[in-house]
Amino acid sequence: MNRIGRLRDRLGRIAYGGDYNPEQWPEPVWEEDLRLMKEAGVDLVSVGIFSWATVEPEPGTYTFGTLDRVLDLLADGGVAACLATMTASPPPWLTARHPEILPTGADGARMWPGGRQHYCPSSPVYREHAVRLAERIADRYAGHPALALWHVGNEYGNVAPCHCDVSADAFRHWLRERYDSVDALGDAWSTTFWSQRYSSFDEVLPPRSPAPFANPAHAVDYARFSSDELLACYLLEKEVLRRVTPDVPVTTNFPPSLRPADLWTWAPHLDVVAYDAYPDPHDPAADAKVAFSYDVMRSLRGGQPWLLMEQAPSAVNWRARNAPKPAGAMRLWSWQAVAHGADAVMFFQWRQSRGGAEKFHSAMVPHGGPTGRVFEEVRELGRELAAQPALAGARAPRADVAMVLDWPSWWALEQDAHPSADVRFLDAAWAHHGPLYDASVACDVVGPDADLSPYRLVVVPNLYLVAEEAARNLERYVEGGGTLVMSFFSGIVDPHDRVHLGGYPGPFRRMLGLRVEEFWPLPESGRIGLSQGTGTVWSEEVILEGAEAVEHFTTGDLAGRPAVTRHRYGRGTAWYLATRPDPVTMRGLVDRVREGAGVRPVLPGLPGGVQARARVTGDGPCYIVLNHRATPVTVHLPAPMRGLLDGADAADTVHLPPRGVALLRSAD
Repeated sequence: MNRIGRLRDRLGRIAYGGDYNPEQWPEPVWEEDLRLMKEAGVDLVSVGIFSWATVEPEPGTYTFGTLDRVLDLLADGGVAACLATMTASPPPWLTARHPEILPTGADGARMWPGGRQHYCPSSPVYREHAVRLAERIADRYAGHPALALWHVGNEYGNVAPCHCDVSADAFRHWLRERYDSVDALGDAWSTTFWSQRYSSFDEVLPPRSPAPFANPAHAVDYARFSSDELLACYLLEKEVLRRVTPDVPVTTNFPPSLRPADLWTWAPHLDVVAYDAYPDPHDPAADAKVAFSYDVMRSLRGGQPWLLMEQAPSAVNWRARNAPKPAGAMRLWSWQAVAHGADAVMFFQWRQSRGGAEKFHSAMVPHGGPTGRVFEEVRELGRELAAQPALAGARAPRADVAMVLDWPSWWALEQDAHPSADVRFLDAAWAHHGPLYDASVACDVVGPDADLSPYRLVVVPNLYLVAEEAARNLERYVEGGGTLVMSFFSGIVDPHDRVHLGGYPGPFRRMLGLRVEEFWPLPESGRIGLSQGTGTVWSEEVILEGAEAVEHFTTGDLAGRPAVTRHRYGRGTAWYLATRPDPVTMRGLVDRVREGAGVRPVLPGLPGGVQARARVTGDGPCYIVLNHRATPVTVHLPAPMRGLLDGADAADTVHLPPRGVALLRSAD
């Protein structure tokens, strides 16, 4: 049995718990913690994430007594530990003795201690101390009955890219490995522009604040390098953990901001993917936006269940305005994660901090103690999840739709000196994923070079940067009978941010059957008329070369020109959007395309604001139906189904209260 299988067998259910920081509290509180954890159904906690200064108060001096007692207490109470290597926040003594490990911004300003994650990922001093600590922890707790999972670092994507001299040396080494010669580097970076030619790798610096614009290829490579350096830190610690505890799975948690690290390169090195989700209760589209992130997490390891490592029981502390989650929202959004493949529902944190920067971040046990709405909802959700052990390890049925996501393209897209600063990848992703989500259509997320043959429909919100072979992969998919939807400003540059010559959209012209003559980005908050609805963000002059116009622009200088096109290519069809239609128009267009491709929802005919997903257990599919509305709704089912949460008899309708959830199984 693999490591994750052993973890699943040990827990026996969807894991439930949160970050546990007992070092913030006197020991008499710990006994109450374990009593309340049992009451709330907690069976997994993350321990020690920011405990470096507690465990190693002086260099080379280790005081494990507190952690020993905590882990023993957890083991006696039947609570498993996701034990951290504690390396996310260097202690004051380390930065005082070695200030060179502190990161430097692009403007040359040094980040000082007083927060967290204040280290240069390339620093050999930081790495040496981090690996030494990880080894001491692994040696001490290998075989401990509480240890179930290793947690390396914390939210690596929140570590700021460093531009110090140590990073510069590491970057030059990375470039030598990538390009072999400085002439090859010069060609890739187009250094003949603005007299940027290098005569030696030793002349290359990180992209420190230039004037007026950075070299875009330089900046994209630095983003690649920064992601690789963070991964190198993770792998050094993982190597120690794997050697000492080969049977214990290893992970780290990705933060809500997906952008900083290329997760396709990270995923093979994780035994299980873990994610921290913090949707904003003030955002009416919060559930749709976080659904995209959940689909990314489920897809990183080919549909393997993942862990929701952090979420807030109610309000966070770090937004300008921190709204609490309304009654029922925490339960609803937790079940949403399970519906999208999560095998754990966890929180930051167990007990709300009395001091520090996160003291107003909600917790499972609030400042007022285990009374009131928050703890009651926490307790009830724990009981509810514990009653559904069959869901643990259950995978989603194969999706018929895939959305393309490429991190280097994302990084390159959002640089300066482009036709419009309003073209942002996440906005594009949400605009294309939202109609699928609203229609309860399951969607995988894939890289542009993935095997696309299993999918009926492939959606490409934006693929600004693309290699010729990846472009050919998409073309072969359509040629072989697939349906593809691609939006504007795709196929523009190669992996070095050099324009594909011969007319936009470069390698996609033949597949799309068109040429883009000129970009016409819209003014801020601008709109352009369409045959049906309006376009936003962007417009462009499209010349048809085999494609047919499905929608036209109706206003402005492009009136009468194609806005949405369709092209039969080989045995398949490629659609192209030369603007971003308003949400209603986009929903209608996506529905039309997916229905033509034979893509059906998980459950048909659901009311607006109600979504469904499925996970396949040993007894067949379980349908998780989520009412994101603040009003009750009656859902008509395609066949009689039994209610697993409330024990309801088989019926062909189910009534959902505001923010209600149903777990259904066919009556057959």
